Amino acid sequence: MKFAEDDGNARPLHLVTKEGLAVFLSVLDPAMRAWVEAAGFDAKAGAVVVIPAPDGTIAAAAGGLGDRNDWVRRRFVTASLRGKLPDGLWRLETELSDERLAEAALAWLLAGYRFSRYAAAPGPKARLVAPHGVDAIRLEIVAAGEALARDLINTPASDMGPDDLEDAARALADKFGASVEVISGDDLLDANLPMIHAVGRASPRAPRLIDMTWGKTGPALTLVGKGVCFDTGGLNLKPGTSMALMKKDMGGAANVLGLAHMLMATDTALRLRVLIPAVENSVSGAAFRPGDILTSRKALTVEINNTDAEGRLVLADALSLADEAAPEMIVSMATLTGAARVAVGPDLAPFYTDNDDDASALETAA
Repeated sequence: MKFAEDDGNARPLHLVTKEGLAVFLSVLDPAMRAWVEAAGFDAKAGAVVVIPAPDGTIAAAAGGLGDRNDWVRRRFVTASLRGKLPDGLWRLETELSDERLAEAALAWLLAGYRFSRYAAAPGPKARLVAPHGVDAIRLEIVAAGEALARDLINTPASDMGPDDLEDAARALADKFGASVEVISGDDLLDANLPMIHAVGRASPRAPRLIDMTWGKTGPALTLVGKGVCFDTGGLNLKPGTSMALMKKDMGGAANVLGLAHMLMATDTALRLRVLIPAVENSVSGAAFRPGDILTSRKALTVEINNTDAEGRLVLADALSLADEAAPEMIVSMATLTGAARVAVGPDLAPFYTDNDDDASALETAA
């Protein structure tokens, strides 16, 4: 997921909005304009037309970005263009702002992601020269962090249990000189992390709290990611259809590791801490039960009405631990509840914060 070297022979890929279609057509020579019009290219988001040269070779291509509503509703529109282009080296021709241009370039990189751990998955053949004015190294780092998160989430629970998630965190820490401490099994009780222990004790793969730290200067930021590596629902067993994708219930942990990669690789001035309660919510004689009353790290008692509400239990202990160090900011990520999808639909990521400035910053960034 990197940009290609510029050998001077990259073909132009014109990014065209519906509002800018008329201007784009007006600057083409008559033959090319006739070809584009005959192909029915309307600059719809994701539309592509390949434009031939007089000798029949490929001269250029145009990719549709849609209208302003498409940009508001959809990010990374240009990701859909890459797989529709023929093999070769391309460069972007566009009047986009620097911010939009960087987004377009990142979208291109993300479109190259393939999960190939278990079977070959060839990527798209079209390659892109880094556009002038974008921070290519930073975009490649962001893409690599995103790929890390996707790889972890895509890996089935048979190969991504709490121990495997620990291995992934240690590998990331080794790459950037971070430190990792892990508390596992019954040691969680001695460390006063009882709800992490309770949720994960039914699995033969021991529950654990993964604690990674990096950086000596700058504000203190703690990332907390839900690491439920598989969620059966516990004794309140999920139906089969609801359990099918529960390998993804460690998506919060995957995302904080991906973000940590980005922060460390860009050498951001932070005192970074990553906390991951890594567990499997399994069924056995040791499983916690409906009606149980657990005591949290914060010394609050929690009555269990449904064992399928395990994420908030492991996060409660991890967030309590995070808060004890009083960092400037704590960010928690989790696949916490399907009710969020019911509330805001599939296109929006719900969030909560008690700080209006943080809320505004998140809305703007999204």
